[in-house]
Formats: sequence, structure tokens, C-alpha cells
Amino acid sequence: MLQVGRSGYYAWARRGVSARAQADAQLATRIALAHARSRRTYGAPRIHAELRAAGVRCARKRVARLMRAAGLAGCHRRRRARTTVTDPAHTPAPNLVARDFAAPTVDHLWLGDITYVPTGAGWLYLAVLIDACSRRVIGWAMANDLGGELTLAALTMALERQRVGTQLVQHTDRGSQYTASAYRTLLTAHGVTASMSRTGDCYDNALAESFFATFKIELIDRQPWPTRRAARQAIFDWIEGFYNRRRLHSALGYHSPVAFEENITQIRLVA
Repeated sequence: MLQVGRSGYYAWARRGVSARAQADAQLATRIALAHARSRRTYGAPRIHAELRAAGVRCARKRVARLMRAAGLAGCHRRRRARTTVTDPAHTPAPNLVARDFAAPTVDHLWLGDITYVPTGAGWLYLAVLIDACSRRVIGWAMANDLGGELTLAALTMALERQRVGTQLVQHTDRGSQYTASAYRTLLTAHGVTASMSRTGDCYDNALAESFFATFKIELIDRQPWPTRRAARQAIFDWIEGFYNRRRLHSALGYHSPVAFEENITQIRLVA
């Protein structure tokens, strides 16, 4: 009925799985493990980069094909709400960055911003400071309200962790938390120059906005948070345990922020 000869059928039955199919199965297993290690956030480009770093040679399109077949996918971005509230009584700093986020070294340009996390117990607010060169979160703090203590705590952490020089610029939006006297005084005391975006222009602080987009899609939007405590624990683990040390960043040649800083240090020592 199928127009297949007896000898042809037995030859096919003895042939077994092709070498290509076996290789695909082995690669699919490695892809699934890499996807799980990324907390199910990586798409084909980052999975491909991680495989190449491990010495696995394969095409990105092949990785994408096997991920589709296995039902694996990365996270997709969503819009976030605006949280900036300006204070007309405080004078904002000039925009010294002008959308040029290129930084030759670490601790040359810091970027700050605030976002919110919805929980069953109410809002939880997160303030971060990010190094523009390595994309590492160098300072962060969480609070139940948008008071000035939130950004001061994040700045204090960054100042304690980093080597602050006289050329350091910190860029934020014009929110009242950043224009407050206490915050500006702390910057001045450490020789940090303040820079601020224009009103209502998210592209003036695009790197910070991009970080929060990643934060939301890879952690916050993936499950409900019944309590602030649960959200706090997860955020700490994501920033310090995953993002800074393990997450591959496309702008860093698919290195993590910590690995990128280590590479910079090694290059300087050799030079």
C-alpha cells in the first residue's frame, strides 16, 4: 500500500536515529539546562552566547529552532509606569550626559532611577545606581514609600562599595528624591557631579530604564508577590545572585557585569 519494498523497510528499521538527530537531541538538552540556569529568561541569542562560551559550536538559528521545538522562550518587555515626581522648590542639575552613556572606565558615570513593585501588602519601591561601563548594580535600596531615605540608602551603598574619583558623574531624572538637599549634599561631600534628564524624557536615562524593563520581565511580572518580604528576598537574590554575577549582557559581549569588570582589571594589570 505504501509502495515500500520489504528490504527497504528493514534497512530503514536497522538504520536507527541519524547522527544529526542525535546531535540535535544532545544540543537540546544543553539548551534546556542553560535556559533553566537563566531562570527561564534567556532567548536564543543569550543561550547561543552561553553555549559558545562553554565551547559548543552551533549556529544561533539552530538554537532558536530547537528552542521552538522544546517550547522554550525568553522574556518579553512591557511598559512600566512613571514614578518621577518633581519638586518645584528644588533646582535640578544640568543634563551633562546628553544621552551619551559611553563610559571609558567603571566609576566614571553612574545612572540612578526608581521603580515600584506591586505586592499583596502594597507597593514596594526599589532605587538603584548602575555603573554605565559595566552595567553592574553598585547601589540599591528598597522601601515601602518614596521618601528621600530610599535614594540616600542606595547612594550610600554605592559610595561604600566603589572607588569614587573626582571625574564621577551621577545621572538621574528630576525626581524630588534626587533634587533634595540631603541627597545633593552627600554627592558634593564625595566630589560627585550631579546630572539630570530633561522633564518627561525617558530616553535621557535610557540605560536605567532598560535595566528596569529587564528587571520587570525577568522577575517581577512572572508571578504575584503576596508580601513585601517575599518580593524583597527575590529582588536581593536577582540583583546580587543573578544579574550582577551570572546574567549575560549583550552590550558587554555576553559577559556578566562582574566578569566584565574582572576582564577590565586584568587588561589594566597586563598593560
